[in-house]
Amino acid sequence: MPLTDAAARNARPSERTFRLFDGGGLYLEVANTGAKYWRLKYRYADREKRLALGVYPEVGLKLARDRREDARRLLAAGVDPSAARKAEKASRTAAAGNTFETIAREWFETNRLSWVPEHANKTWHRIEKNLLPWLGSRPLVEITPPELLSVLRRTESRGKLETARRVRQIAGKIFRYAVATGRTERDPSQDLRGALATPITKHLAAITDPKRVGPLLLAIDGYGGTPTVCAALRLAPLVFVRPGELRQARWVEFDLDGAQWRIPAERMKMKQAHVVPLCDQAIQIVRELQPLTGQFEFVFPSARSPRRPMSNNAVNAALRYVGIDQETMCGHGFRAMARTILDEVLGYRVDVIEHQLAHAVRDPNGRAYNRTAHLDARRRMMQGWADFLDGLRAEHVRVSDAAIEIERSTISAG
Repeated sequence: MPLTDAAARNARPSERTFRLFDGGGLYLEVANTGAKYWRLKYRYADREKRLALGVYPEVGLKLARDRREDARRLLAAGVDPSAARKAEKASRTAAAGNTFETIAREWFETNRLSWVPEHANKTWHRIEKNLLPWLGSRPLVEITPPELLSVLRRTESRGKLETARRVRQIAGKIFRYAVATGRTERDPSQDLRGALATPITKHLAAITDPKRVGPLLLAIDGYGGTPTVCAALRLAPLVFVRPGELRQARWVEFDLDGAQWRIPAERMKMKQAHVVPLCDQAIQIVRELQPLTGQFEFVFPSARSPRRPMSNNAVNAALRYVGIDQETMCGHGFRAMARTILDEVLGYRVDVIEHQLAHAVRDPNGRAYNRTAHLDARRRMMQGWADFLDGLRAEHVRVSDAAIEIERSTISAG
């Protein structure tokens, strides 16, 4: 006879545990303490087994019967309900442990050492500010495309369209790492292509008209800040490396007698060691700085601590100090200035220029460039570039002097 809810509710404990059977293997076990447990007796692989279905009255008779039917469906499919229960519990435990933050940190630490410090710091800052506050504690396998999109919309709403795009890319890399390591099955960021607003492409500010370069160089010459920043600012147009490569320059990388600066692969964006041939003007700047900072690791140490390089904003701040606004020129803009004028005005070979810019240039056989590629041609180009800049500076001085003289003559004639 099937069990009733009244019978289950009114069952009183005795000295020994007893059972009230409902049918189909389901029964209520009443312990001598008064606790009541639902159990399912079944056979699997010719063995009698028991499956716990919950505690009464939290699990009522109807729910216990539903769970019995679920177990019987598994048996009909050839699955052991106890094994299925353990697998589900293990999956939930793994999901709870594999939160987005856990996987994000693991992915970051796996890649951090292969990145330049500036990129690593910027990447983690973006994760920490734009993803972790809302996704950090979430099991990664449960994050859906709409949920990820709602988080990215928060970044968009601050007007940071380009940041939102880059954060989506970072999230995608974290999810793909989780796929590769068996923690999830897919990357929800793939479903968000086209869902974010497209940022307007804005090139980094750069002066590329030779007529405007002379005034820029004279403004730089008039900088009255610290000798370290002054040297970096004067060197920037001569070597046109990336700002991070310049500010983190080490003395050990310089061979002034050999007129070259060897930047190791780990500090380069493309992870290829790079040689910067030094023109005479660059060597003079570095030699003048050597008595001041040569005892330290960094060529351009921070004013606060010689154990750290100068700020990543030092060159830009110096440009603002001499009156060059952020819409006109930035530290990275010296690369565009050199790339444009060396090609369009001075006529140097594009592949030689690209090698000097440390771009991903490949030879006819598809091999990536090496640090000595076109080195002689690059030495000649770098010296020619420095001499050309000196000429633009001198020409602007002559024009300025002539204008002053004309003004004086006019005043005298009046």
